Amino acid sequence: MTELLPDVVKPNLDPLKILKGQKALVTGANSGIGEAIALALGAAGADVVVNYVANHDEALKVCDTIKKSGSQAIAIEADVSKEDQVLSMFQQMYKAFGTIDILVNNAGVQRDAPLEKMTLEQWNTVIGINLTGQFLCAREAVKEFKKRGVKKEVSCAAGKIICMSSVHQVIPWAGHVNYASSKGGIHMLMQSIAQEVAPHRIRVNAIGPGAIQTPINKSAWATPEAYASLMTLVPYNRIGEPIDIARCAVWLSSDYADYITGTTIFIDGGMTLFPGFATGG
Repeated sequence: MTELLPDVVKPNLDPLKILKGQKALVTGANSGIGEAIALALGAAGADVVVNYVANHDEALKVCDTIKKSGSQAIAIEADVSKEDQVLSMFQQMYKAFGTIDILVNNAGVQRDAPLEKMTLEQWNTVIGINLTGQFLCAREAVKEFKKRGVKKEVSCAAGKIICMSSVHQVIPWAGHVNYASSKGGIHMLMQSIAQEVAPHRIRVNAIGPGAIQTPINKSAWATPEAYASLMTLVPYNRIGEPIDIARCAVWLSSDYADYITGTTIFIDGGMTLFPGFATGG
């Protein structure tokens, strides 16, 4: 088959360091899901930019752990909703690592309120970070991917983008209209970019987490009563952990996932199966 397709690049499938030689940027990487992804990418051989907007010391701790795995890491402060800060972050990355191969658009926030009480500031903050931030970072990464092209010794693809979405790109969420709207927007952002850049051997996918045990949602799992209530929404009957997301991010970033683009992988223990209908709704 490969003889008929001379432009197919032999994939890098080293099971221990499948991202060796690659340069990654993970936004919102100093805690929670972003931290787990940054650590996993580093363990898989990638050099990692740990983006953060607060808690500098935590970002440095993530970098130190990545370095212990044998990869390089630097922490860069930037608010992804601000264009000038995104541009500066990419320039700092290029100065340190020369290029970018993997972008994980992870930074995100919640500002919850019933619709009639939600302020424009709450709406704009969530849309700005969760959606506009992903657009700005993806735009800059694609510029570099196109400029550099495929480096056969590094990867089959010219670049990979992973957009962190949510089960709420498909499940409505009363009281969280700004958050759910941002995630629905990420779905179309991801697919539209994927369609546009696929001819350049750039892959764009999304991960849609369900209930994941992180500090941001502690109230949903911290007590036995809260956990039991949460499990009524999760057929697999356990809460997810950040490492569940990180493993998928490593795989999607690798040549094992070559030929996959424009897809959302839900990591949710079956939450998107709408479990209420298992008993007739």
